[in-house]
Amino acid sequence: MSYFWYILLNNVVPLTVMIAIGVVLYRAFKLDIKTLSKLNFYLFSPAIIFKMLYESSISLVILGQTLLFFFLFFALMFILAEIVIRLRRYQGGMIPAMRNTVIFYNSANYGVPLNQLVFVGDPFTLSIQIIIMMMQSLLPNTYGIYSVNASKRNDMRKTLRTIMTLPVIYIIPLAFLMKGLDIPVPGPIYAPINYISNAFIATALITLGVQLGSMKWELNFSDVMLANVLRLLIGPAVGFGIVMAMGIEGVMAQALVLSCAVPSSLSSVLIAVEYDNEPEFTSQVVFSSTVFSIFTVTSVIYFISFMT
Repeated sequence: MSYFWYILLNNVVPLTVMIAIGVVLYRAFKLDIKTLSKLNFYLFSPAIIFKMLYESSISLVILGQTLLFFFLFFALMFILAEIVIRLRRYQGGMIPAMRNTVIFYNSANYGVPLNQLVFVGDPFTLSIQIIIMMMQSLLPNTYGIYSVNASKRNDMRKTLRTIMTLPVIYIIPLAFLMKGLDIPVPGPIYAPINYISNAFIATALITLGVQLGSMKWELNFSDVMLANVLRLLIGPAVGFGIVMAMGIEGVMAQALVLSCAVPSSLSSVLIAVEYDNEPEFTSQVVFSSTVFSIFTVTSVIYFISFMT
């Protein structure tokens, strides 16, 4: 039990403190969430994705295993979300809203610092989390935006134009291309990339706090709790089942299961707000899953410590 409290105090609480600072800053200064979200989407997130992919030593074997794990996990969570949607008979915008809060999770501004806290800066586990983050950066900005607009029958050409303006779509192949061809980044350009990427974790967690501070603190209990169960409890259980089925062991298995345990993604809220698609429900899920993750993530970390 002492180890459980050690994990809570040293791994999870530091993230919560940063998020709480964002809440306080919003309450004090009414920071603009849209400005912060644009900084994350168009500046901080592309910078850290490029830097991590460019500097990482990701072998093809690890890349292949992690991508296979991710697509299996994504497919199974998608199916589970669809079952819930049909059983609950959701209509209109609630369909993509529920789906997005389950399949999109905070692999970047929550998952990366969590990974580095739990595994004490291990570059191997970081490379695994970077691959997950890469996919979780790409999918909300493509499929997530498409699904919301499809449910509202919006102009798909306009939607595709919006998707094509997002830097992450170009940053990922550019980073792999430059790394694969061993193309150096000029010092005067790489220095700003380093400065910006170093600010990513703090800025992203504070942004999440600002969003949580700006929303209504009341829950649509049944639907919100259902999304929380799928994301925080069923998610890591499905991840554990996949690593067992794939025969993955050791620290890689731990890192993969941990990557499934994080709360719903801020990108779900940004999409919901931007396209007026159940923003209250989505914000409530992100808020509550972030709060509940203090306990569920701690439990998952405690559990994976016994995986060998």
